Amino acid sequence: MALGFGRLRLSSQAFWALTPRELAAALRPFTGEARAPLGRAGLAALMARFPD
Repeated sequence: MALGFGRLRLSSQAFWALTPRELAAALRPFTGEARAPLGRAGLAALMARFPD
């Protein structure tokens, strides 16, 4: 919401009328491209690094 109202300067009506895809597309310049989900190897590496 902070990006929508602050950076994009959307009105509350315009913000709440956006679909999730529209909002994601509008925020992409600020957030970058989405990363691929974590795979088994990545999870195993995290578990080895942080065993607790």
